[in-house]
Amino acid sequence: MILRFLKDETGATAVEYAIIVAVLSLVVAAGIGTVANSLQYLWGNNNSRLNQAWK
Repeated sequence: MILRFLKDETGATAVEYAIIVAVLSLVVAAGIGTVANSLQYLWGNNNSRLNQAWK
C-alpha cells in the first residue's frame, strides 16, 4: 500500500503549477516594489529640481 502511494503521480502536475504560480507571484511583487521605489525617487528628484529652478 505504501509503495502504491509513493508511485501514484496523480495531482503532481497541479502541485507543480501551484509552486510555479507562487514563485512567479513573489517575483512580480518584488518587481513592483522595485519599480515603485524607482518612480518615487524619480518624481521626488524632479520635484526638488523644479523647486530649485524657481528660487
